[in-house]
Amino acid sequence: MELTVFSDESFMKEALKEAQKAFDADEVPVGAVIVCDNRIIARTHNLTERLKDVTAHAEMQGITSAANFLNGKYLNECTLYVTLEPCTMCAGAIAWAQFKKLVFGASDTKRGFRLLKENNILHPKTEVVSGVLAEECAEMVKVFFMKKRN
Repeated sequence: MELTVFSDESFMKEALKEAQKAFDADEVPVGAVIVCDNRIIARTHNLTERLKDVTAHAEMQGITSAANFLNGKYLNECTLYVTLEPCTMCAGAIAWAQFKKLVFGASDTKRGFRLLKENNILHPKTEVVSGVLAEECAEMVKVFFMKKRN
């Protein structure tokens, strides 16, 4: 019998697959998956260009999808894996959804929620893990913006 191993790295690899979909669609390459009981219940990526909606970040799409899946607004038994540190808008939504855990890859030194003077915007019970597959996550964003500049 084969044993399935669930880890932050394995779920972040799934989020990276979503980020690649965004990259391929000429969206800022951010991907997210939401996990509940070691099962992915939402897979999303940025859709801001496609939907012409500045709020269509991967995290926001994922929160809506997961809430619909679970038929409830609180995601306090869920973990959000996202390839880039959430912005303040997404961090606010993550707080309202009361996630159990937030795991992100690359830091966002320009718009990440940790830039806030008081970066305790998240729900007090939300565990935060940063830097999971950070290099892979950052590289995709870096390449995307290098292509845009050329």
